Amino acid sequence: MHVKGFRNFIARGNMIDLAVAVVIGTAFTAVVTAIVADLITPLIAAIAGQPNFGNLTFTIHKSTFKYGAFFNALLSFLIIAAVVYYLIVAPMAKITARFQRNVEVTTRDCPYCLSTIPIAASRCKDCTSPVTPVGR
Repeated sequence: MHVKGFRNFIARGNMIDLAVAVVIGTAFTAVVTAIVADLITPLIAAIAGQPNFGNLTFTIHKSTFKYGAFFNALLSFLIIAAVVYYLIVAPMAKITARFQRNVEVTTRDCPYCLSTIPIAASRCKDCTSPVTPVGR
C-alpha cells in the first residue's frame, strides 16, 4: 500500500488551502443565501407587493413551472459574484498591476519564431535568426 504517498499528497499545502477555501466558501454561500431569503427577497417583495418569491409559478398546458426558487438562487449567485469580484478580484488586480509596473523587463519575443529570448540577445536561441539587441 502507498499510505505514505497518500499522506504526503493530502498534507501538501495547496490541498489544505483548497480544503479551507471550500469550507469557507460553503459557509459564505449559506450566509449569502440567508441574506437573500430573509432580507433582500422580503425587501423586494415589499416594494413589488409579492410576499414570497418561493411560491411564484406559471402554468402552460397543465405543467406548472416554479420559478420563485430560481429567482432566489439567481439573486444569491449575483450577490456572491459581486462580493467575490469587488472584494477579491478587483483588489488583487490592483495589487498585481502595482507590482507588475515595478518589474524590469528582461525578455522579449523573437520577431521570426516568437520564442522568448533575453532582451540583450543578438541572435535567437531557437531559430538562430539575427535580432537587433534592445538597449544598444
